[in-house]
Amino acid sequence: MIVIYHNPESEDSNKCLEILETSKHNHEIIKYQDKPLDQIKLQKIIKVLNVSPIEIIRTNDSLWKEKFQHLIDSGVEFSEKEYIEIMIEYPELIERPIIINGQKAVIGKPPKKIFEIIS
Repeated sequence: MIVIYHNPESEDSNKCLEILETSKHNHEIIKYQDKPLDQIKLQKIIKVLNVSPIEIIRTNDSLWKEKFQHLIDSGVEFSEKEYIEIMIEYPELIERPIIINGQKAVIGKPPKKIFEIIS
């Protein structure tokens, strides 16, 4: 079963969902802003994506810039756990969509990246 962590307000997320639906793959849609991710789930997602937590944070987002960029600029270094806590508190900062197929995963930007794990 393919899982897509989806945000209906995201154009890329909607395109990835459309690819899943037209390709007839069984999939589960998790609207992670409605059903928040916990620390364990986020750690699993980060592990299967094979990235560090900061790599799935939308650092160009105005919320990140308002709340956290000044800290980074002044030399503050967040731990992996702190980045995960930030994503739990502000799920809108999580890069989207995230598509997981077993032990393979991608961030669907651009949406055609989904083909790397569903074909």
